Amino acid sequence: MTTARKIMQPTAECVRTTDTAGQAARRMTELGVGALPICGPDDKIKGVVTDRDLVRKVFGQGRDSSFPAGDLNQAEAVTIGADDSAEDVLATMTDHRIRRLPVIDNGRLVGMVALSDVARSLSNPQVGELVEALSAD
Repeated sequence: MTTARKIMQPTAECVRTTDTAGQAARRMTELGVGALPICGPDDKIKGVVTDRDLVRKVFGQGRDSSFPAGDLNQAEAVTIGADDSAEDVLATMTDHRIRRLPVIDNGRLVGMVALSDVARSLSNPQVGELVEALSAD
């Protein structure tokens, strides 16, 4: 069975709830990624900030780069367990219409799974279903 651990990128880093949108954007640029998990002071994942969030919810609304990244938290953080199957990853991404998913093990962030990681690990019909779900309005 292919698991999230096998397909994830193991170098995920958090942006802190107290960091600014500007700091999150610079960190994404440094790491060459389009999303970072948002972690609180207790290191628990509060959500994910994406490059799209920064454009639409911060800069697109006229806010400046000092806007707190932590204010972009979702009501509930969507994550996947490291030993969950690739099919579970697919189902979670499809159900929540997300392209990037933090991977946790024993409550700690161990990596991130992106749509491209899933696409490389699953059969073509499953990938098509995911892309269709994410593309729907």
